[in-house]
Amino acid sequence: MKLYDRSPRVCADQSETGEKDAMFILEDGATLSNVIIGPDQAEGVHCKGKCTLVNVWWSDVCEDALTIKQSSGTSYVIGGGAFKAADKIFQFNGFGTLDIKDFYAEDYGKVVRSCGNCSNNGGARHVVMNNVIAKDGGVLCGINTNYGDTCTINNSCQDANKTCDKYDGNNTGKEPKKTSSGPDSQFCKVSAFSTTC
Repeated sequence: MKLYDRSPRVCADQSETGEKDAMFILEDGATLSNVIIGPDQAEGVHCKGKCTLVNVWWSDVCEDALTIKQSSGTSYVIGGGAFKAADKIFQFNGFGTLDIKDFYAEDYGKVVRSCGNCSNNGGARHVVMNNVIAKDGGVLCGINTNYGDTCTINNSCQDANKTCDKYDGNNTGKEPKKTSSGPDSQFCKVSAFSTTC
């Protein structure tokens, strides 16, 4: 494991930053493994296409830990964890699937948020979670059901019983409206879920 950080500090908490403030920018097909990302960066990792993260840890998330920009296909987060995310850990701006397994989250807003107001919105995004442990935070998934987003959660734990928030997304930049929360049979599918983490 090796620690990577930025100097001088570029984290501006929840002020919107961009790719230039990321610690790592991954091209399509890239893999990042066995790193700790420190608190002074702003955007963590940006995946420009499909990517795989293995045993990547964020000690103190600033804006987002990981931003997914793939146009299709599946990106993977295997192992690792994130702490102190005031908003979301994973920002899903692209399309296709984000597959997360054996991940730990603590002190966060959301684990994953499908972009609610990106200008490219219009297609479905899918999130799959297996063996995710989440403490002292909000929902595991924020999804846009009007675009057909789904979140499938299996064998995971969230200590306040928060699985999904569902929204009507848009492509105009306006704040999306939350329509409901919790599991259902179509958009937020939950099995083997626990609140004892």
